[in-house]
Amino acid sequence: MTHILVIGGGIAGTATALALHKAGFDVTVHEAHPDTAEDIGAFLTLASNGMRALAQLDASDVVTALGFPLRSMRVLDAQGGQLAEVPLGEADDALLRYRCLRRGDLNAALQAEAVRRGIGLSHGARLVSVENGPDEVTARFADGSVATGDLLVGADGLSSTVRQSIAPGVEPLYAGQSVFYGYTRSAPAAEDTGHITMVRGSSAAFGYAVSPDGEAYWFARVGGDAVPADELARPTPSRWREQLVATLGKDATPAAGIVAASTDDIMATNATEIPPGTPWRSGRTLIIGDAAHAASPATGQGASMALEDAVILAKSLRDTPDPGSSLSLYEACRRPRVEHNTTASGEISRGTRAPSRAGGGPSPQRPGDDTLAAQLDWNRDMTAAPALRTE
Repeated sequence: MTHILVIGGGIAGTATALALHKAGFDVTVHEAHPDTAEDIGAFLTLASNGMRALAQLDASDVVTALGFPLRSMRVLDAQGGQLAEVPLGEADDALLRYRCLRRGDLNAALQAEAVRRGIGLSHGARLVSVENGPDEVTARFADGSVATGDLLVGADGLSSTVRQSIAPGVEPLYAGQSVFYGYTRSAPAAEDTGHITMVRGSSAAFGYAVSPDGEAYWFARVGGDAVPADELARPTPSRWREQLVATLGKDATPAAGIVAASTDDIMATNATEIPPGTPWRSGRTLIIGDAAHAASPATGQGASMALEDAVILAKSLRDTPDPGSSLSLYEACRRPRVEHNTTASGEISRGTRAPSRAGGGPSPQRPGDDTLAAQLDWNRDMTAAPALRTE
């Protein structure tokens, strides 16, 4: 195997390109959007497992130059009382601390690093079809261009064209919550930076973190009907703010005041998920990241799981003799872990699973937690027995 095509230049696709390049493969990235990111405004948190994956890609410095670290999590009840305060992940290791940052900034930084390392990256390349052959795979794009490779990795997100070539008809499902994001520099919550506060409200889940320069990053997850597609296409931030203030104001927490103090840069999306059991591969084609295993944001693991994908895929291809065994190894290592996350996160969003006392996610133990460090360790062979244990 010499040349690998990556479809999608988001977090999953660009990180995969960095990993494949480090493993010695020739790789090119084909991104549909004309610039670095479609979702420029929203923010995310990278958990310690995601930061560990970045460290294996020699990309820690690129990412720690962005956003701000989170050392602990506070949990409040609907009356504003503190239920818990716990350390987040591997808070004592500067490289592995949780990090809060804007999604578009992370995407742009990873793409810039890929270009700096000499990885080919094209924008405006919208995939229209994939053709698997016995010896190569062909990607055809809307502008008439064609690319061929030994393997095609689909990292093209929720509406993946690559997934449709593998699993026709599989579409993201609504996970039961609408999600809103915003920012304010005049929030009534004057708190130190370095932690995230999760509010278990009576009508919505809310979280916020304050940056070192005093800007509050916040999100709200609200159950009920999905935000209509036409409303997402033509955003109504002022109306969303009013609705959120009314909902959050039922509780005695800082949430309503933070939203009320926000500008009109409020973003909305619907929590969605890919059904577990969806096929991930066919012939010389594989899907990863959200294209394969998107989950609702309730566990906050989407980006971190995608970064794990990148490292483990590159190592699987590096350490096995042929693409078939490589992809089988990759799937055996990844499917139990990521599908547990999809299921647990969806249950939290739909209200059928209570979040852990320490935060908004599932219990700390996930399939593969005990072997993750070994799987991500760049200098460890992926075929070593300890790295294959996923239960």
